[in-house]
Amino acid sequence: MADTFLLLILFFLWLQLSPTDCKKHSVVCTINDPFQFPYQYYQRGELIIGVIASQFGCVNDEIYFWDHPKTEFVDEFIAIPKNYQHVLSLVFSVKQINENPKILPNVSLGFHIYESYTDARMTFQNTMKLLTTAERIVPNFKCNKNENMITVIAGLDSEISLHMASILGLYKIPQVAYSILAPVLSNESQLPSFYRIVPNEAHQYIGLVHLLLHFQWTWVGIVASDNDNGEKFMLTLTPMLFQHGICTAFNEKTPAISQVIDNFSSLVLIQAKSFFWTVSKVKVLVVCAEPQTMTTLIWMAFLYSFLDGTKEFSIHKVWIMTAQWNFSLETMQRDFDIQAFNGALSFAVHSNKVPGFTQFLQVLHPSYPKGDGFLRIFWQKAFNCLFSDSNEQKQRMAACTGQEKLDSLPDALFEMSMTGQSYSLYNAVYAIAHSLHKIYLSRHKAESEQIENKFGMFIKSKCRNYLKRISFNNTAGDTVSFDKNGELAAGFDIINWVTFPNQSFLKVKVGRVDPQASLGEVFTVKEEAITWHSTFNQVKPLALCNNHCYPGYSRKKKEGLPFCCYDCTPCPDGMISNQKDTDECFRCPEDQFPNKNQDQCISKFLNFLTFSEPLGITFVFLALSFSLITALVLGIFIKHRDTPIVKANNCDLTYVLLISLFLCFLCSLLFLGKPHAVTCSLRQTAFGIIYSVAVSCILSKTITVVLAFMATKPGSSMRKWVGKRLANCILLSCFLIQTGICVLWLCTAPPFPDFNMKSVVKEIIVECNEGSVTMFYCVLGYLWLLAIVSFIVAFQARKLPDSFNEAKFITFSMLVFCSIWLSFVPSYLSTKGKYMVAVEIFSILASGAGLLGCIFSPKCYIIILRPELNSKDLLTRRH
Repeated sequence: MADTFLLLILFFLWLQLSPTDCKKHSVVCTINDPFQFPYQYYQRGELIIGVIASQFGCVNDEIYFWDHPKTEFVDEFIAIPKNYQHVLSLVFSVKQINENPKILPNVSLGFHIYESYTDARMTFQNTMKLLTTAERIVPNFKCNKNENMITVIAGLDSEISLHMASILGLYKIPQVAYSILAPVLSNESQLPSFYRIVPNEAHQYIGLVHLLLHFQWTWVGIVASDNDNGEKFMLTLTPMLFQHGICTAFNEKTPAISQVIDNFSSLVLIQAKSFFWTVSKVKVLVVCAEPQTMTTLIWMAFLYSFLDGTKEFSIHKVWIMTAQWNFSLETMQRDFDIQAFNGALSFAVHSNKVPGFTQFLQVLHPSYPKGDGFLRIFWQKAFNCLFSDSNEQKQRMAACTGQEKLDSLPDALFEMSMTGQSYSLYNAVYAIAHSLHKIYLSRHKAESEQIENKFGMFIKSKCRNYLKRISFNNTAGDTVSFDKNGELAAGFDIINWVTFPNQSFLKVKVGRVDPQASLGEVFTVKEEAITWHSTFNQVKPLALCNNHCYPGYSRKKKEGLPFCCYDCTPCPDGMISNQKDTDECFRCPEDQFPNKNQDQCISKFLNFLTFSEPLGITFVFLALSFSLITALVLGIFIKHRDTPIVKANNCDLTYVLLISLFLCFLCSLLFLGKPHAVTCSLRQTAFGIIYSVAVSCILSKTITVVLAFMATKPGSSMRKWVGKRLANCILLSCFLIQTGICVLWLCTAPPFPDFNMKSVVKEIIVECNEGSVTMFYCVLGYLWLLAIVSFIVAFQARKLPDSFNEAKFITFSMLVFCSIWLSFVPSYLSTKGKYMVAVEIFSILASGAGLLGCIFSPKCYIIILRPELNSKDLLTRRH
């Protein structure tokens, strides 16, 4: 029910807006005599500039083959008052030139302006009127009226420029366009007489890409009209965006304006709703803002606001407009809300304030000047009034007094300062005048006769050649010149539009695209000078398919969506990302490791067992303590060297064993501290040699005990082996074998300091690389061999008489020794860094303490606490 009521309201509005003589639901009016309609402006002059203006829109009925051709145009529905300023800027520039004695002295400029109605047929027809007789259109014939027309200024729309170029090129008449989307063609080969008083459009595309990259907007929508210009805009811009990592959420085309105006049906309403639902997906819209696109867009916004029930255009975005936009409303849009465009950014042809133009507008009156067929209709449309002698019949409209002031009009309808398009047209007139002036200065006598003969084809060809090389400073202080392609050698300004509820606005210049600037300054923008739409709270909007992937995460593409849409996945262990939106994580250098958030690399700590840490202090204390105890035991044995218990088992071997144990405890200190070349070479070799001496002493003592008991048997041949000679030979041979292994190790692949960066994630292990692992295990293996042989011999001799036999203690000590070093291997291989070193130190200290305690503690007990037992009688008595 609500939708039906809404359609009735819109249908009633359409009836009110439509002229009375409509055909086939098109808003058109028919003029019987096309030469009598008022929309032209003629001013006499010795040299005439032809102009095709664009102030009105034309919606044509379908013309069938059997119908008589007719001219139709919109009289009041589509009127853009601001475009009348283009006419006024031309009139103002011609007036200045005619009053300036330094440009074309004694030669007056005139002009003839026709309306294009933004329609191909009307453009062709009015272009022919500029070239033919005033009575009727007869190609190739001219009679009096525009015989001295030397150039034509093209209309605002690019298609109009092309329509004109196809005719003017046949007559070799130079054409100067002041539109942005003029055809990008080779002027020399295809349009040799075509010039554009605007920069190359390629600079605008580059500026659009730079602007989006500057604000990191990678998820945008593109809107253009459903015509050749819109198609060209999308086909050119979209690949450029993709190349720079910017995705388009959609490429939306607005329908033709006639579809919206002529058909307020449910289909159009649905189309409007669908369009703005699509637009709602993004926060940044790039709009090819030619007049047709903007007119359609504003009308669709009007329909959408009614459909939405808000009565205002409430979809607030960042609008980025191309340089065709001039923030102009049609007369029937005067009450539309423009707040939606607050904070919009647009490109504009570089312009400056032209002195005297505002004063020129302030004295404008509908009765002056004569010959202006646009002024009265502009006045009526702009001020929404009717002159008393007007043929139009409308109710509820005030009478035009002629005292209305242009500066009272909203900026969206008319501006008192020169707009960008008006500035381009102003420069076009001056470029033509300066070219003609140079022709006068360089003419010869023969040429003078031709010039005075109303110019003919000669002056037109000369004007075409001089336009290529023209360069001058205009009254606003800007340099105007054409490049080799016949385009204005200039750039674009970036404008920030600040709108107000009373339909006024401010144009703030916030940046520039200057192709002539040095590298690095081609694109500049002052972000702090930009006013964003109020919904953004003056915070730069984000235009992303999804939020940024922050450091510590990498992007993972979403299937079925553009490359700007992705998921954020944490970096794998051991890898980081230190920038936003990275595609891959990477590993830190070997001497660094990732922090907790995996967004930064931290230098690894050096890992080695120091003297100052608790574990190192403990080992130092134990090593010194055991060394001191060993020294005390050695002192006790030396002091009581004459007692039977010391003499009983070769006191020389006992001294050597105690000294070797003392050195074994001290050699454990070589494993503490930061490894160096010397300590690495001494660690394992010193330990291996010293321990081999200790175990060799135990083996010698054990063999000596066994041989001593065997020699006591009658007739035993072992007596000759009993003595210090055998013990010394065993000790020396075992020592030399181990020493040979160590020397070979040092000569072939000695240990060296090494930095192990891979074993522990957060640490650099400073260790001694064994050089040759084989030699390292050969040293240990030889020690195990000696210990096992000692254990076996001692085990066999354990049942000999106790008083003369320390084999039991040696057996137990070797059992402890072998157990410690057998458990050493798996413990050593399963630990890393300083704990690997700690395992070896512990094994050295524990095995040495086992030997010291098991062998010497019983003897020290007797010597110190039970001296009565330290006698020969007791030692020789059998229990």
